[in-house]
Amino acid sequence: ADVRVERRFVPESCPRAVRPGDFVRYHYLGAFPDGSRFDSSYDRGSTFNVFVGKGQLIAGMDKALVGMCVNERRFVKIPPKLAYGSEGVSGVIPPNAVLHFDVLLIDLWNSEDEVQVQTYFRPEKCPRTVQVSDFVRYHYNGTFLDGTLFDSSHNRMRTYDTYVGIGWLIPGMDQGLLGMCVGEKRIITIPPFLAYGEEGDGKSEIPGQASLVFDVVLLDLHNPKDGITIENQHVPESCQRRSQTGDFLRYHYNGTLLDGTLFDSSYSRNRTYDTYVGKGYVIAGMDEGLLGVCTGEKRRIIIPPHLGYGEEGRGKIPGSAVLIFDIHVVDFHNPSDSVSITVNYKPSNCTVLSKKGDYLKYHYNASLLDGTLLDSTHSLGKTYNIVLGFGQVVVGMDMGLQDMCVGERRTVIIPPHLGYGEAGVDGEVPGSAVLVFDIELLELVSGLPEGYMFVWNGEVSPNLFEEIDQNHDGEVLLEEFSEYIQAQVNSGKGKLAPGFDFEKIVKNMFTNQDRDGNGKVTAEEFKLKDQEAKEEHDEL
Repeated sequence: ADVRVERRFVPESCPRAVRPGDFVRYHYLGAFPDGSRFDSSYDRGSTFNVFVGKGQLIAGMDKALVGMCVNERRFVKIPPKLAYGSEGVSGVIPPNAVLHFDVLLIDLWNSEDEVQVQTYFRPEKCPRTVQVSDFVRYHYNGTFLDGTLFDSSHNRMRTYDTYVGIGWLIPGMDQGLLGMCVGEKRIITIPPFLAYGEEGDGKSEIPGQASLVFDVVLLDLHNPKDGITIENQHVPESCQRRSQTGDFLRYHYNGTLLDGTLFDSSYSRNRTYDTYVGKGYVIAGMDEGLLGVCTGEKRRIIIPPHLGYGEEGRGKIPGSAVLIFDIHVVDFHNPSDSVSITVNYKPSNCTVLSKKGDYLKYHYNASLLDGTLLDSTHSLGKTYNIVLGFGQVVVGMDMGLQDMCVGERRTVIIPPHLGYGEAGVDGEVPGSAVLVFDIELLELVSGLPEGYMFVWNGEVSPNLFEEIDQNHDGEVLLEEFSEYIQAQVNSGKGKLAPGFDFEKIVKNMFTNQDRDGNGKVTAEEFKLKDQEAKEEHDEL
């Protein structure tokens, strides 16, 4: 008689069957034909581990295991001549016993095996693959060959992070991760001699001599020697200036991990990120990646963790993560910048130039460096009117309107420290924004010499006080003074500083005369003033 094998259960997939020389791990029940049990691996709580076909088993078992798949169950009848024969085993197996075994194959490998890699998903783009000494972050499920899960990074909700190829991992994993792309999924099957060997691993409840199967997805990859990588996506055709250390930048960004997970976005906050570059205010990789950009430029900056948030990570950024920033530079300036003036048109007759105190009427379009229109006098249909140099506009505008002639057109670029500063104008001008004004000067009324609010066009009357004091009571009140000045201006004998409120100027002049502050000017007070100067003088 020979061994009789009944295949009780055969799994659908059987990538490999037992051959002589293979090493197997299996569970079994041993019984006699009457059903009484003489042995069980289940009772011992561990599989029976042995080489097949090398005489380490009874001959019938060596034969019965051949051709078996992992997870297959066989019911085996072995005659005595292929078992313990006429001798039996003292106290356990009687002589000439037929043995029945119920066998379940758990594991199977051969000492010639190598690591097996089966990639079942590979992304279209794969700019870089895992090399020795790279640092990776991956998720995995670890199972035995029979499908039993022994460990999973998914269950811990955190990636496994490690160097590859330098002995931090079991040898089979060090090898099985090589050549992987970010986003790739592969199944890595490792024989025990490239895993935890004969001893197994108590922590993970991995028994000795176990083959391991890792289902791995690679999320992140870098090398400690990496610098940042810059991919230019859009550089404006005209780029007058590129950012340098010490410049102040305003930019938008989306921040993602290598696997595409968005961790932060300035767009979602609806405001730019504003910072000095090259000064350590941002992570090192960003400090470097923001240098040499133009206004309007879009670039991708890829930052390894040692130039990002390191091993600790931050917020939604895991430790040791590579960061991808897609940035759009909105504007930049340097705190040392002054106003930049470009003359676009100058009339041929350009002799009268604007100066402090002149009253100017001009049109302008105001925009940001990226072209966003803020405001325009054209849309209002009327000019903007100011007295130059009196702080009626931002400092940069007072500078930009100097020495201009009527009909001239210029572009004035104003850095924020000469514009609306860090605060900006709520809802209109962003904080720290560079402003661009296109200006056309339409009218210029010359101002008075500096410090004067009123000048005489001709000779001054010797009896000035009497002329002003119309009711001859020796006191001049504000109304009398005001009427008199008004009359001089109307008749063309006197001239007021242009662009100011008449009432204000007159009150100012009156207060200067009214030295004791009692609301009246006497001849004594007035004379003093007249002796000081022949013109009304106003220390504004």
